[in-house]
Amino acid sequence: MHETMTGYAFMLPFLVFFVMFVLYPMFMCVYTSFFDATMGRDDIFVGLGNYRSLFQDPVFWIALRNTLVIVLVSVPVTCAFSLWVASVISKMRVGATSAFRCIFYLPVVTGSVAVTMVWKWMYNNYYGIFNYLGTNLGLLDKNINWLGDSRYALGCIILILLTTSVGQPIVLYVSALDNVDKSLVEAAEVDGASQMQAFWKIKWPQMMPTTLYILVITTINSFQCFALIQLLTLGGPKNSTMTIMYYIYYNAFKLYKYGYGNAMGVILAIIIAILSAVQFKLGEEK
Repeated sequence: MHETMTGYAFMLPFLVFFVMFVLYPMFMCVYTSFFDATMGRDDIFVGLGNYRSLFQDPVFWIALRNTLVIVLVSVPVTCAFSLWVASVISKMRVGATSAFRCIFYLPVVTGSVAVTMVWKWMYNNYYGIFNYLGTNLGLLDKNINWLGDSRYALGCIILILLTTSVGQPIVLYVSALDNVDKSLVEAAEVDGASQMQAFWKIKWPQMMPTTLYILVITTINSFQCFALIQLLTLGGPKNSTMTIMYYIYYNAFKLYKYGYGNAMGVILAIIIAILSAVQFKLGEEK
């Protein structure tokens, strides 16, 4: 009994923090989504009114479409590229492997604002490096306003997201490859299996827990893309880079429509939960 109480005493600070800063805000988000809540007056109960307005809002559907495009492009590309890089550098000497892991992980530990500002300079339509190289190499006839043209803006955001998302998956995949049972791989190669067959039949199944974790985390991060939009495009041009996270911020903190913004937050949480559950289910079947 004494040991149990001691254990709960050690857990108490975390439980208090969890209740105050996780459970309570989650409850208030769901609760407020049923109200017309704003500054300067009492909340007005509207039931499902915010949700009805949400599904009739054309900007919400644009934001949802853009968010899904970001997820469907960035998640598989990030996982595939990370696995390929990890497969290559894991075969190098220990020093080289460590150096490459540090290089790829740098964007993760570097401040997002600093990284975004570098990309903003690279995309500049007057003196950015992309326009400079493109025009000098004959790839472009004239400078392109990458972030100001609705044809290119979302692709530019996805490119930045990819470069800042591969660091952690690469490190995890390198560790997963190091933990693969080498004796099984050697036995398969002795029996005549090619490197590709050994990878898919032996290494890949043993790496599935890591892959599942990477898929879920990358999916959540892609759905929550906000800083890039806030710092680069503000959802423009013509809502071409509007994401659900930025639209939530815009409604809640620009228009002070807290109930409406929380309704979007609830919908986003449900979408992420469903996709995560599907990924876990598929991972278990593998």
